[in-house]
Amino acid sequence: MDKQQLSMTMRSLHWLVALGMIFLTVVGFYMSTYEVWDLYDIHKEVGVIALLIILPRIVLRLKKGWPTPVREYPVLEHKLAVVVHWVLLISTILMPISGFIMSSAGGHGVDVLGFVLFPSNFSSANPSEAIPLNATLAEFAEETHGLLGYVLAATIILHVVGTLKHHYFDKDRTLLRMLGK
Repeated sequence: MDKQQLSMTMRSLHWLVALGMIFLTVVGFYMSTYEVWDLYDIHKEVGVIALLIILPRIVLRLKKGWPTPVREYPVLEHKLAVVVHWVLLISTILMPISGFIMSSAGGHGVDVLGFVLFPSNFSSANPSEAIPLNATLAEFAEETHGLLGYVLAATIILHVVGTLKHHYFDKDRTLLRMLGK
């Protein structure tokens, strides 16, 4: 296959990860800003499911490499694109992993579609209080998860702006390629 073409698998994984990470980032910011913890279980479930989609995407991306650009770009623009793509790749894997560690080490457990992946550790005296299994690790993962949320949000915005620039100003085929056209 031509290195400018993207397979249906790569395009599908890209859009599934993109939509999942945008959803998770928006929900995460909403929860933490307004302290709406009712969405916590949904956020964790979608995060674990996203991880199951992210892993094969990363394996394929590392195995196949990045597609060649659709045209020659200025050196600085190309380098920025490479950095943005690497930050997206790394942050999309670290976000669900840090969230999983934060929740499980913090005693909140992780359930997905009724399956307990990591059990909760709630106090018998106060059932609404989670007892951390490792408070230091949970706190580190929480800080990492929070910081990565900002990094991911900024990088997604840069990625979308770059895509729109390619499409509307450069009038190249970058976006069309991601849409399979």
